[in-house]
Amino acid sequence: MKVLNWMGIGLVSVFVGCSDADIAQDAAAPNQSAVNSQFVASTEPADAVPVGAARESAEDQQDVTVIGTIGGSSEPFVDGLAAFTIVDPKVPYCSPDEGCPTPWDYCCTQDQVRNNIATVKVVDESGNPVPGDARELLGVKELSSVVVQGKATRDEQGNLTVAATRVLVRPHG
Repeated sequence: MKVLNWMGIGLVSVFVGCSDADIAQDAAAPNQSAVNSQFVASTEPADAVPVGAARESAEDQQDVTVIGTIGGSSEPFVDGLAAFTIVDPKVPYCSPDEGCPTPWDYCCTQDQVRNNIATVKVVDESGNPVPGDARELLGVKELSSVVVQGKATRDEQGNLTVAATRVLVRPHG
């Protein structure tokens, strides 16, 4: 009986699949099971700016509200930390029909990503990075559209990091 059950599961696995378009759409849909997280905002702030504009104007330690799409590499999430990279919404990610299995890596527009990317680190009330997985904490995935509130920091190369205290996950579609 156990063998038949495993065979049934295997057959269902073979027949249940999705197209590349379904993968991109599913990746952008937030996981609603985590909406009670203390770090998830319930309303969208009015003063949000796209990542590219924030990179140009945000000063170190300035409060910022930034809009972006999770991506910028094949693995935009940081293992062990609630952290990820976001890209300015004006930069188009690769579509599945361009032969890109991971559209969130922006392989077709990498030259545009360099000046339109920021790192987001979710921090606690003391400013310490929150351990865990941002996908679970915030209910996000690759290509989720987010609005991040926090404090801007810059490294020697001018790269922007946002120490986020609140993240709004925009609905897909």
